Amino acid sequence: MGLKFDFNNMFDFSVREHGVSQQDIDEILPQARKAAAHLKKIIADPRARVNLGLEWATLFQQDKEEIAKIQKLGVQISKKYENVVFLGIGGSYLGLKAAQDALCAPYYNEFKPLRKKSPRIYLEGNNLDPDTLQVLLNNLLPKKTFVIIISKSGETTEPKAAFMLVEAWLKKGVGKKYGRQILAITDPQSGALRAKVEREQKKDALSFRAFPILKGVGGRFSEFNMGLMHLAIVGVNINELFSGVKEMFNRCSQDDILKNPAYMYALLHTILYHKKAKSLAILMPFSGTLKSTADWYVQLLAESLGKKYHRKIEVGVDGAENWLADRTSLFSKGRTPISAAGTNDLHSIQQNNVEGEDNKVITFIRVEQFRTDLKIPGKGDLLSEKSFSSLMHLAQEATEWALVCEGRPNCTIIMPEVSAYNWGALLFFLELATAFEGELLNVNAFDQPGVEGYKNYMYYKLGKPGIPQAITEEIKNKPLIKNPEYIL
Repeated sequence: MGLKFDFNNMFDFSVREHGVSQQDIDEILPQARKAAAHLKKIIADPRARVNLGLEWATLFQQDKEEIAKIQKLGVQISKKYENVVFLGIGGSYLGLKAAQDALCAPYYNEFKPLRKKSPRIYLEGNNLDPDTLQVLLNNLLPKKTFVIIISKSGETTEPKAAFMLVEAWLKKGVGKKYGRQILAITDPQSGALRAKVEREQKKDALSFRAFPILKGVGGRFSEFNMGLMHLAIVGVNINELFSGVKEMFNRCSQDDILKNPAYMYALLHTILYHKKAKSLAILMPFSGTLKSTADWYVQLLAESLGKKYHRKIEVGVDGAENWLADRTSLFSKGRTPISAAGTNDLHSIQQNNVEGEDNKVITFIRVEQFRTDLKIPGKGDLLSEKSFSSLMHLAQEATEWALVCEGRPNCTIIMPEVSAYNWGALLFFLELATAFEGELLNVNAFDQPGVEGYKNYMYYKLGKPGIPQAITEEIKNKPLIKNPEYIL
């Protein structure tokens, strides 16, 4: 048995009036069954998956020959280079960081034996802070460094700026064949980066090699697509990963919602959000290696469900659905995710969890068996001869107890061990739960219109051509007010 979902502490028999009642379940079940049927229909339809952004749901079924090509090139890169720099933002950074921390040894970059002859991995392009990239390029040798740029369009400011700098650094340090040390993971047909790939490959077929970001796969749902090259380079077994995803897919394909772990996760959180005002979602893994996975989940939930408008579904004459924003009324809802780490944050955020505003649900991730363990030496002390793993488990159990005593809902995802199989299952569980919660809220969980605001403002200030007139006028008519009187 793989992952398990323990939701005892979400019910009123555990946390009293603060929890979900059987009546709450009965009331939402008809709506939930319709939502489940709709989601199942879309996932079963290849055209709908691509058009609506749900192709991620079947990524574990990717063509085995394509996976073999990725693994083959990953091994070649791993053997030839000492360093690999990945440039990406959003899921193209957070997904890789989550995989790196979960599936590679802690301190992977620092100690050569831990890498098992694989290269050091550096993740950049996720910020416009000049200090980090400057330090990195000043301390790496271009001839020993491979660069992978991940960007669907090639136009997103942060990775584009980083890539322009890194490309110039490579060209100066390597020479005219520098492009052979660059791989692009981008749109298969269009976009600035794809155009550059095609131009460079006409000059040299071995330059700017490329793999596609598949149609219908949004950034935050793309780890099992754009993240595969990273996994191949560091030596993670992709087939094992996909086996875990497939197992969770099968478990979550059953029609009985009350037996479906991902759907129950979404259902219970939706009830607590609407009926008990639990608007904050805290994901707290009791494993240092899974903290970055919690950070990845923050993007997944926030970008998917924090929406201004409900979804309006239009059905064409061919039966295909088109999802639009229903601008007839404001929605402006969606739970706010927060990442935390046990036991570290038991000495910080836990104070607020237990005694602060009663507006949150905590999800723990409990790892049953760690890769290694440590026993505390000595005799006579309270901690003597105790193992670190047993103390971690006790701390997680104690945290549950403290929350239940205060009537604070919480739940636990139980992971047998942190492995490619279980980590793949975990990500898919959270992705599917998020998709189902979007159905329950009736929002489009696969777009991110709110992210475009800052991009449009930056493009306008940078003088980018082609900005729609309506956006230009909005920026002109709504300037930032900076009264010196209110700057101290």
